[in-house]
Amino acid sequence: MPGTRKLGRPTAHRKAMLRGMVTLLLENGQVETTLTRAKEVRSIAEKMITLGKKNTLASRRAALAYITKEEVVAKLFSELAPLYAERNGGYTQIFKLGPRRGDNAEMAIVKLIDYVKPAADSKEAKKLAKKEAKAD
Repeated sequence: MPGTRKLGRPTAHRKAMLRGMVTLLLENGQVETTLTRAKEVRSIAEKMITLGKKNTLASRRAALAYITKEEVVAKLFSELAPLYAERNGGYTQIFKLGPRRGDNAEMAIVKLIDYVKPAADSKEAKKLAKKEAKAD
């Protein structure tokens, strides 16, 4: 049952860790972690995308209460929610990677389905703009 795993952490630490991982997943489109954490992150991320599909003020505030970056919430409501408008759940996939070298923990990648990361990241675009400015 999702939401019942303790993940070997105190409650506050566990909630903060999951909030951060969900924010990273929605920001980058994928995150690499252990299998049990991935299952928890998948559950919460799908709830956030469902909130984005509702697109009401209350759902935006609920997403802002959980996701740690305002830019990610804006992205959720403007880019991700329309992408999954026709899909009824199942917005994420978990790919098993095998055991981690140090402690043999089962590793996995959580990915958003059908999500293509924009080609020019803001950091890369700034670097290219600086190089072009220096060349001129």
